[in-house]
Amino acid sequence: MPTTASQAPALGADARRPARGKSKLITVALAFLFGSLGAHRFYLKGFGDKFGWAHLLATLAGAIGIASLVTGAGSTALNWTFAVAGGTSVIAAFLTAIVFGLRPDDRWDARYNAHGTPTRSGWPVVILVILSLLIGTGLLMAGLAISFQTFFESQVEAAKALSQ
Repeated sequence: MPTTASQAPALGADARRPARGKSKLITVALAFLFGSLGAHRFYLKGFGDKFGWAHLLATLAGAIGIASLVTGAGSTALNWTFAVAGGTSVIAAFLTAIVFGLRPDDRWDARYNAHGTPTRSGWPVVILVILSLLIGTGLLMAGLAISFQTFFESQVEAAKALSQ
């Protein structure tokens, strides 16, 4: 029996193929390697993800801020603001790799891989989480140390200027 237009399946959101499952290992690896560029967000949610673009813009602003601080160009306060935005994006990427890596496989499958092969996290995910902890913590501590050193040096310079 031929189908008529009214019997044909509707095209649209309901008739689309089920979303393809997302790999936990690929997501953690993208967050670890290119997370500050938003790669993990774009992998999970597509190029329409606002937070993925925020990661990318913050990293670009950070690169501009650090380059301007090194060359001495522009406003120091604005350069530091840009540098902090870039550093925040980098630290957030490592934190995201840790959070995604430590998420239980059944919760991962329920959220990102409902119709795919069940996820079995193995050693690669564990190693990426450990590396994210090591590198992310090191960067955070280095950023804090440099920030405090710069602040205290500026205070010493201000005190010297007042005493002369």
